[in-house]
Order: sequence, then structure tokens, then C-alpha cells
Amino acid sequence: MNKLRLIIAREYMSIVGRKSFIFMTLGMPLLFILIMAVPIGLAYLNDKGSDTQQIAVIDETGRYAAALHSDDMYNFVAIKGDTVTNAREFYDKANGSLDAIIIIPRNVDSTGVVNIFSEGTITPALVSSVRNVLADTIQSAHLAAMGIPNLQEMVDKAHVDVDVRSIKWSEEGEQESSTDAAMGLGLMLSIITYMFVLMYGAMIMNSVIEEKTNRIVEVVVSSCRPFQLMLGKIIGVGLVGLTQMAIWIVLLAIVGTVAGSAFGIGNVSPDAISPEALAQAKDMGAMESIVRQTLSINYLPIVLNFIIYFIGGYLLYSSLFAGLGSAVDQPSDSSQFTTPVILIMLIAFYAGMACMENPSGPTAVWCSIIPFTSPVVMMIRLPFGVPTWQLLLSIALLFGTALFITWLAARIYRRGILHYGKKASFSDLFKWMK
Repeated sequence: MNKLRLIIAREYMSIVGRKSFIFMTLGMPLLFILIMAVPIGLAYLNDKGSDTQQIAVIDETGRYAAALHSDDMYNFVAIKGDTVTNAREFYDKANGSLDAIIIIPRNVDSTGVVNIFSEGTITPALVSSVRNVLADTIQSAHLAAMGIPNLQEMVDKAHVDVDVRSIKWSEEGEQESSTDAAMGLGLMLSIITYMFVLMYGAMIMNSVIEEKTNRIVEVVVSSCRPFQLMLGKIIGVGLVGLTQMAIWIVLLAIVGTVAGSAFGIGNVSPDAISPEALAQAKDMGAMESIVRQTLSINYLPIVLNFIIYFIGGYLLYSSLFAGLGSAVDQPSDSSQFTTPVILIMLIAFYAGMACMENPSGPTAVWCSIIPFTSPVVMMIRLPFGVPTWQLLLSIALLFGTALFITWLAARIYRRGILHYGKKASFSDLFKWMK
């Protein structure tokens, strides 16, 4: 046990003591914020920073051109005259002053077809803008042509925007919940599980290959058993991952507390939100609903189960990476063994994405029980609630399979760690497992 503790401490300190670990631990939350903020900022700059396009509108009906109103992106210019014999010739005569020509044909009321001509590819924003405006305008014209007095007004009054709210029953009473918030939380946890299990598993494999290439492992295994060395690496790197996540949870709690104080929220219960905070949230639009929906999620069991599944998934895949890493001499030779493992993890990730629309469906249930996919898929299901028997069965199968895979990987490791020269094949791995 003393040797195992020394190996664990060595692996742990060799990673935690690096400047790169400190940078990634503190910089990763900022990176996630940038990942979410950059597309929004780029879209804003793309809209505001681009020149206004000049669009000519030729309306052969003479009724719909006025519905296209100019804005910062497009300047619609209605051309006098109701027809044009050659759109290309008309475009060329503009000498580059036009970006596109919209032709509304005479039979647009029956066909609903509008043509846009340009030398370049038409942007989706222009197509969407023209489609939406003309669809509403033509519909209004059809209603007016029916000759029924005040028909448009009646249709407008009959139109109702349905707002579906999710209300969850709990011991505290009724709480407003959010399917989108639960889905977003599940997606985030599944991505974290997939990314870090893959990253730390690859870290173990690279460490094994490096020590084997430098012949350090020959000195190490002379004083400890190969199984102790492999297990020490797995536990040491796993503790690094838990340390990193613990720091992030603390940072998230601090940010949540600061944000809650800004809105006058002193308790995580939605009923504890002060009237001043709700009034402020109302002034900010839908912030009240977002705050209530976010606080309605019971984070404690989700975080605890996330840690359990992270440990199980990490133990399962990291042991595979350690065993396979011991069978090669160079990192370039590891792809033949690691590709099947990475494909299994990709299948788990895509299975989780497919289960987002129906977290209680048969596909989601089975994929959350199968050990190789459960660490990712169960993260999608947890915010929506999982029956206790399914949770216990999934955890038992996950850790049982992880221990079995660790035992098999140890059999490969103790033979492969001192295997040099000839490249190992899958048949060699099966022989070592026997």
C-alpha cells in the first residue's frame, strides 16, 4: 500500500504542479464563456459591420413591393414599371450599384414563387426576410379578396400565442421548471463527461508510453508490481480530474452567489426571491422566469450522480487506455488500438444527443444502463428524473464492468509494459489476457 500511495502521489503532483494545469483549471471556465459569447458577438458585428446591400424590386403585380421595408442590412428600391424583359441585362446596366434583383411575378398569388437574381450566392438572411414579409402580405391580400368585412381583424384576434409552462410537483409544492434548462444542464454534463474521460484517459496512455520509451518503467517495476503501477496511474490522474472539477464547482458556486446577490436572492428556493428582485427581473424582460426555472432544478443529487458516473466511466476507459498504451512503443503506433475505444465513446456521445428529445424512451433507458454508454447518456436523463431502480442497476453494471475491464487491462499491462521491438497485434493482446 505504501508503494501504491507513492505512485498515486507522484502522478498527482506531477500534473497538479504544472503551470498548464493551473492555467487550464482557471482558464477553462473563461473559455466556456468565450465559446458562448464569441458567436453572439460575431453575429452582432456581422449584422452591424456589413455595408447595406442595394436590392432592386420589380413587382409585376404592382401590389407587394411596398411591403419590403429597408433596414440596416438591405435597402429595397422599387423599380418603376411592372416588368423587365431581361433581369441579367438590367443588372449589368446598374454597373455594380445593385447587389440583387427581386422579381415578384404576376402569378405569385397562385404559385407563391418569388425570384431573386444575383451574381453571388443569395444570403439566407435575405431569402428569409423576403419569404416572411411576402407570405404575410399575400395572405392578407387573399383574406381581403374574400369580401368578408373585417376578416383580417377577426383572424388577428383569433390568433393566440400559446406559452407552455412546466410545473413540477415536489414536497415544497408547485415549482416552475424548464425543459430547456434541464436539457441544457444534461447536455453540458454529458459533454464534460465525454471530454474529460477522453482527455484523462489519453493522458494515462501517453504517460505509460513515455515511461516505456525512456525505459523508466524497467526501474519502477523492479520495486513494485505492474498492477500497482497501473492502478496508481489511474487513481492519481483520476484525483487530478476530481480536483479540477471541485475547483470549478466552487467557482460556479461563487459566481452563482454573486449573481444571486445582484438580484436580491438569498436562498436557492424560488419562493425566497424578494419582491424587489422580481420587480427588477420583470424590468429586464424574462429574467424572472429564467431565475425561477434555473433554481427549480435540484442540483445536489445531479452533482453527486455526476461524480459517481464520472468515476465509473473514467475507471472503465482509463484502464483500457493504460492497457493499450503498454502494448506500443511509440505514440504513433497507438491509433490501431485506441480507435475502437474512441469510436465507442463517440457512439455514447451521439446516443446521448439522440436521447435528448425523449429521455424516458427505450433507447435512452437501455443506453443509460449499458456500461459503455451510461456515463454520457445518464447525464442527459438525470435532470429529468430517473427511477431509482434504473439508477442503481446502471451504477452497479458500470462499476462491475469497470472492475472487470481493469482486471483484463492489468493482464495486458503486466506483459506489454516490458514488450519491445515487435509491434503487438490484437491477437497478442488476447494471448496476454489469457
